[in-house]
Amino acid sequence: MPPSARRMADPVRGACLCGAVAFEAAPPLRPVIVCHCRECRAWSGHLWAATSVPHDRFRLTRSEGLRWYRSSAAARRGFCGTCGASLFWQPEGEARISIGAGTLDGPTGLAVAGHIFTHEAGDYDAPEGPPPAPAPAAGAAKGRCLCGACRFTVPAPVGEVTACHCRQCRKTSGHVAASVDVDEAAVIWQARHDARFTTPGGGTRGFCAACGSSLWFRAADGAFSVEAGCLAPPTGGRLTRHIFTASRGDYYTLTDGLPQAPGAGS
Repeated sequence: MPPSARRMADPVRGACLCGAVAFEAAPPLRPVIVCHCRECRAWSGHLWAATSVPHDRFRLTRSEGLRWYRSSAAARRGFCGTCGASLFWQPEGEARISIGAGTLDGPTGLAVAGHIFTHEAGDYDAPEGPPPAPAPAAGAAKGRCLCGACRFTVPAPVGEVTACHCRQCRKTSGHVAASVDVDEAAVIWQARHDARFTTPGGGTRGFCAACGSSLWFRAADGAFSVEAGCLAPPTGGRLTRHIFTASRGDYYTLTDGLPQAPGAGS
């Protein structure tokens, strides 16, 4: 076998944030599709971007943290029960598995091929171009996980939304995280079944223990935020900036013209 063919056969590896789920996939992998549907937004906390590979070219190398949630009659979603990372989407009757592109390690060599379910995009963002003006909102914005085991409200309008491209957020969301800062004391829970994971930097991530949906983050200094994707419109929010863009995935570019802070996120 020539050297170029051996390189093509080298597996692409990936894992959740904590490492309790790890996998490898043999190339070629399908180009990345970004999904804006309500389910993917609620589950990942913003957007879910996935590649795909046939089962016979996919292998779990560590699976003790893997949990599955039946999100519909047509598919189930795989997440890490330890750190809450949004990892896999498995449609029924198909011999392929979709993989969150943000969970892949190292350069992927992939590129975004398109966006789907754009009509369900959050009101704080736009699939292409600058985000829309904030939708009128007052009182409270409703948040919930995908399965409904976690439900809460936060004061509206929620204001500025920040997209984070650091490695930790990419690993947990499967692509890019987006959040709004709130006073934790102002979060009113109607139902709560969240699990918690302490990050290497001393922060705490909250996610639904039943379906894996990303919900909130408390920084080591106590600052608190909720994931924008789990909020139902109208939120009164608008994406205003990108942070830790030096750590973004190699498969996408930023074209909305918003301010970018390269940073050095882990």
